[in-house]
Amino acid sequence: MKILVARLRLIGDVVFTTPLLRGLRRHYPDARLSYLVEPAAAPVVRDNPHLDEVIVVPYHRGAARLASDLRIAWQLRRRRFDIAIDLHGGPRSAWLTRASGAPRRIGYAIKGRSWMYTDVVPRPPDLAPRHCVTNQWDLLAPLGIEPGDPQTFPMEMPVDPAAAARVERLLRDAGIGASHPLVVIHVSAGNPFRRWPAESFRSLVVQLARRDPHRRIILTSGPSDADAARRIAAAARAALGPLATAVADLRELDLPELHAMIARASVYIGGDSGPVHIAGTTRTPIVELLGPTLPERSRPWRDPRCFSVTIDAGALPCRPCSQRHCAPGDYRCLTGITAERVADAAERALAIEVHA
Repeated sequence: MKILVARLRLIGDVVFTTPLLRGLRRHYPDARLSYLVEPAAAPVVRDNPHLDEVIVVPYHRGAARLASDLRIAWQLRRRRFDIAIDLHGGPRSAWLTRASGAPRRIGYAIKGRSWMYTDVVPRPPDLAPRHCVTNQWDLLAPLGIEPGDPQTFPMEMPVDPAAAARVERLLRDAGIGASHPLVVIHVSAGNPFRRWPAESFRSLVVQLARRDPHRRIILTSGPSDADAARRIAAAARAALGPLATAVADLRELDLPELHAMIARASVYIGGDSGPVHIAGTTRTPIVELLGPTLPERSRPWRDPRCFSVTIDAGALPCRPCSQRHCAPGDYRCLTGITAERVADAAERALAIEVHA
């Protein structure tokens, strides 16, 4: 039995598929499981213990993409998959699933693409208060695989030993040792509907550093706003004065290094973006900031014994939203979250971690 799983992007969405890989392996212990993914999210599944193969699809545009997809389609067809499961539902993943030639192809009921599958599964509404992992479990129902729970089927991403060693060197060179409580704060997101204001992050950093000067705080940001971490760190250091050394100055981390850094941390704080779901694959306490998305949909899918808390602005008539246009115009779902609330939640997480 050969099974192809396709989820091309994004980082957080690929993390959400990892519980299903454990489910597939349990149901088909002798199958060869292959995963189709684009380069940016490939590190999430590269060392997944339930996979036999990760097929990385180059990301191109225009004619180069067409040529690349034809080559990938030819390679997939040669592998003679028995089942192909499209966990993405986009035009590219649907076409590659169809082009694989697998006699059984499973995907969502999406207008204009359902014909590419042999088994079509209803797709829940985008804003439904239902977890993304649960939504994707629906695609395993045609195979007779029942939905799993976060404790038995958590999100997974093994720490890369080489990345962990690089992180330890970075921390050592920055004068950060095992005795320093480490706070990792991710300050960017892929769109403005998930970005907590920079001033709120600055205030949070200042509060956490003043409450315990022995802490070391690391700010990270993604490619959507690569300079955000540096800007906020500089502003926090200026406000802290003699305590400025609490805010570490490290180089930009790649995805495996970010994962290793979070696994090493005492607490992770960040919005609803890929890194918070990367954090969900560790046992590190998490404080997640939610704007337009609901906790029922995006909370960390992991062992409930791990500390995880979501913070939002509460019930708003415009929440959740499609993240296309802010109807009130002021992003109140984000600005309504105060730095004090986040700092207090982080303190609870740090106390649990310290005394565990």
